[in-house]
Amino acid sequence: MSERTLSPQDLAELDTFIDHLWLEDGLSKNTLESYRLDLTSFAYWLTPQNKQLLTVDQADIQQYLAVKFPQSQPRSISRLIASMRRFYRYLMRDNKISLDPTIQIQSPKLPRSLPKSLNEEEVIALLNAPNIVEAAGLRDRAMLELLYACGLRVSELVGVKVTEVSVSDGVVRITGKGSKTRLVPMGEEAVDWISRYLSDARSAILQKRLCDALFVTNRGEAMTRQAFWYLIKRYALLAGINKHMSPHVLRHAFATHLLNHGADLRVVQMLLGHSDISTTQIYTHVARERLKQLHHKHHPRG
Repeated sequence: MSERTLSPQDLAELDTFIDHLWLEDGLSKNTLESYRLDLTSFAYWLTPQNKQLLTVDQADIQQYLAVKFPQSQPRSISRLIASMRRFYRYLMRDNKISLDPTIQIQSPKLPRSLPKSLNEEEVIALLNAPNIVEAAGLRDRAMLELLYACGLRVSELVGVKVTEVSVSDGVVRITGKGSKTRLVPMGEEAVDWISRYLSDARSAILQKRLCDALFVTNRGEAMTRQAFWYLIKRYALLAGINKHMSPHVLRHAFATHLLNHGADLRVVQMLLGHSDISTTQIYTHVARERLKQLHHKHHPRG
């Protein structure tokens, strides 16, 4: 498949639409590429039928989905429909089409998957796993503490700059999805470990090299997402945690433990940087399952 096989009009409409998404929503490069791939695939499929993106009707979309369903997961189909719906609503708004062909297209119902998480004892074991006698170990402990204390995405964690951390105020400035920023409180433990890392380890790792990232490697560069994925998996093994492990698991633990201890859902939403409360509501199910387990274990009639 190649965009060179598409009509100049389809290519122009796709470029304009992607530019619109970037300007209006500030979406990430990966998200924009997903939109482009979904719509380019559809446009390519239309070509042998002498149709273009602006001339399709509901039947064309239904026929295309019928082709895609057997070879795709429900989540991929749902994303494809969402891409089409967004594209055709944009065309409607710009008066380039008179009828939205996706208006009666239904997305497949997706099973609600509960986020994998750690209990509080497992989190403590993970946090204690790095060897803090070594500079790299002290850095890793500070990273794990900040990740759990603030519920950060791994891209947010490795993207933090030294100038975005205020130890005195106990907050960190985070740039999240869509380049949106938020101030997140770190808590006393994370502040203490960040302070120790800054005073005792960071300069030793850099060895007079310059880098504006908070967390740095022995090469004098910012820690990468891939490198931290490797580190957290290694520390999980050292801690004896026999679960699928990723940086996102600590983000889930952050949200679940806050709710278990009575935090308001809206507060958790702001701390996580979710633009929609519905995204955060998944954690209420996790917390509810935990409460059921506690009731069953401790109540005389559980």
